[in-house]
Amino acid sequence: CDDAQIQAAADLVKEKWGDLDILVHSVAFANREDLGGRFVDTSREGFRLAMDVSAYSLTGVCRAFEPLLHEGSSIMTMTYHGSTKVIPGYNVMGVAKAALEASVRYLACDFGTKGIRINAISAGPIKTLAASAVSSMKDLCNIVDRNAPLHRNVTTSDVGGTALYLASDLAHAVTGQVIYVDSGFSTIGVMG
Repeated sequence: CDDAQIQAAADLVKEKWGDLDILVHSVAFANREDLGGRFVDTSREGFRLAMDVSAYSLTGVCRAFEPLLHEGSSIMTMTYHGSTKVIPGYNVMGVAKAALEASVRYLACDFGTKGIRINAISAGPIKTLAASAVSSMKDLCNIVDRNAPLHRNVTTSDVGGTALYLASDLAHAVTGQVIYVDSGFSTIGVMG
């Protein structure tokens, strides 16, 4: 998405609904060749593309939609544990997700004075079309199943429940956070 497309979407929402209670950012992309092999071999263009689509797009969306947000509005974005730990086959996407999480913290400060909340949901591995680009996805699911405190992978319903919480007034004092929905896997120090 470019800035003109994002602004056109904001204009359409304003025309049809006027304002916005909930905004969900769930956009990420990296070239397949930049997800495999060694991170050091990531091309400059591949790095730029992953950062632009996967991290900067949140800032662009927030800027365009800010006039439609009001006190009590909730913004959410999707991240992954590869932002803080090395996950085989995640490479440049891990770096982009780290930038996305830092953006959430800075945006929380920008929007906090208006009573607008923003958080990131760090979901465990879920077999989706986007996740199929990560070569180690099957292995990751098996590792989570064996090692996570709950001994199971998460579902889209698990993640949706957390999103529902963040969108509700129950989370009215939660902002700038990365909330893990991963059966507790992120708390484990050793994988096997």
